[in-house]
Amino acid sequence: MFLVTGATGNVGAEVVSVLAASGEPVRALVRRPDAVLPDGAEAAVGDLNDPAGLGDALKGVDGVFLMAGYNDMPGMLAKARDAGVRRIVLLSGGSAALEDLGNAVSRYMTLAERAVRASGPAWTFLRPRAFMSNALRWLPQLREGDTVRAQFPDVAAASVDPADIAAVAVRALAGGHEGRVYDLTGPAALRPAEQVAVLAEVLGRDLEFVGLTNDETRAELEASMPVEYVDAFWNFYVEGTLDEATVHPAVPEVTGRPARTFAQWAAAHADLFR
Repeated sequence: MFLVTGATGNVGAEVVSVLAASGEPVRALVRRPDAVLPDGAEAAVGDLNDPAGLGDALKGVDGVFLMAGYNDMPGMLAKARDAGVRRIVLLSGGSAALEDLGNAVSRYMTLAERAVRASGPAWTFLRPRAFMSNALRWLPQLREGDTVRAQFPDVAAASVDPADIAAVAVRALAGGHEGRVYDLTGPAALRPAEQVAVLAEVLGRDLEFVGLTNDETRAELEASMPVEYVDAFWNFYVEGTLDEATVHPAVPEVTGRPARTFAQWAAAHADLFR
């Protein structure tokens, strides 16, 4: 049995779908009993911030797909170890490699990886760079017109399809990838304007790109998140501490097929943009 946390999120939902479609026993940790899951997936209601309530969710579980960033990671991991979990596949991020405890994002990634290493079960770390699905943040603008205003316009990222992250995660859950750290990217680094150009072609729309200034970007970020996270992203993308442009080979090496392009992702999700 595999337990998938974050089971309705970008990556977790893909992991659940792949496991269920392949006939693997999969239990999805959800916060609401009415969460929509694929056929064959079992729901377990629980919260990673409350490890004491995860006893039933962990019964008979061999491997856990785990999200980083929860308040009591050591408590959850101890509960998993005591329940007999043998393998943890952690969805972390590229900033974990920085081990910058002064950066809010790097800190929670780093501490999550340290907690998993110390917990006992075998582990695999997945460090994806930017998600292709981040382009969905432009949906409100595209519903209003043909202009896309984007933050950090000069930053290129080899963004990765969440389905590719899930494909690597499923293989890691099956075993044979213990003690490995996988940097997960797509096959090419694109700036926001280049992503918008791809969307324009896929959607058959004449889209205009406008890059926000640093001041405009900071104002948008501060309106939507705590300042410590604004500072973290500023550190990554303005000060340049996080490299998201380098293409890594882990997706094709683990899955045996090329990583999906942004054009392929956009075509598969075109209906959302329409």
